[in-house]
Amino acid sequence: MQKPYTTTTTNSSSSPLPPAPDGPEPTIHPIFEPQTCTYQYVVVDPATLTAVIIDPVLDYDNKTRTVSTTAADSLLSLVREKGYTISHILETHAHADHLTSSFYLQRKLAESQGTKPPVCIGRRIGQVQVLFGQRYGIESKEYDGVFDVLWEDDAEFEVGKLKGRVIHLPGHTPDHVGYWIGDNIFCGDSLFHPAIGTARCDFPGGSAQAMYASAQKLLALPDHVRVWVGHDYPEQHPEHPEPEAVATIGEHRARNKHVRHGVSEQEYVAMRSERDNKLAAPRLLHESLQVNIRAGQLPKANEAGLRLFKLPVKIPEGL
Repeated sequence: MQKPYTTTTTNSSSSPLPPAPDGPEPTIHPIFEPQTCTYQYVVVDPATLTAVIIDPVLDYDNKTRTVSTTAADSLLSLVREKGYTISHILETHAHADHLTSSFYLQRKLAESQGTKPPVCIGRRIGQVQVLFGQRYGIESKEYDGVFDVLWEDDAEFEVGKLKGRVIHLPGHTPDHVGYWIGDNIFCGDSLFHPAIGTARCDFPGGSAQAMYASAQKLLALPDHVRVWVGHDYPEQHPEHPEPEAVATIGEHRARNKHVRHGVSEQEYVAMRSERDNKLAAPRLLHESLQVNIRAGQLPKANEAGLRLFKLPVKIPEGL
């Protein structure tokens, strides 16, 4: 388990962000899940021990087609050990590279703490649910209303005495949001480690132009603001072989591989489009989307008692 960080203070994608939310600074536990290279976060108000969980992972082995809860249970162990009370479970978007454990965590936390933390996501999740519900033949009754809170742009929320704000950061997906708590932005799949750059923009509803505007919105913040990433891929920055969760706005502005100061929108869009055309689909793409539009609920059992994912098959012409 990685050590927590304690920070100190020193709506459309192109619109400037409002002033930083007032209040104390959080204690932050970044937990790296190595199978999907995902960063999960427990963000805590140190005064009240109230906390939120951001982007939790449900383990899935696509070779054995086995779901397990090792990563989620580690989060629960941390929460129990530290005496935290979880007020919200926050999703930045409908992930395409890992399954979310939000529904499982909500159920387990309701049992252990006596209150059920709402599972929250940006309001545009509806268009993503409809799109992938149709693609995978999932009836709307399986995803309508599964999220407890659909955030409006710039919505504010409280975590104990902490103040948080929701930021719309489209580009990777149209529903993508970040969470601004104190001097910290939990940016999901928008900015990555400065040596890596930014997230891909080739999923349905993704947009390199929107990603550039979202990056510029973040890069307009003060240098000391810290950006916490949704993923890290250490093999892409060998000078730092361990995963790194955080870099400051100043560091991104100076050396982000894709959107550092001086990179134009035209240059970025050309680069991002060329790069995305060469990327393979995420390994857990189909399973992830079918679970994540349901807020982490797994497919219901069929009449034979089987719970199934639907996977597209490439068939040569003539068969």
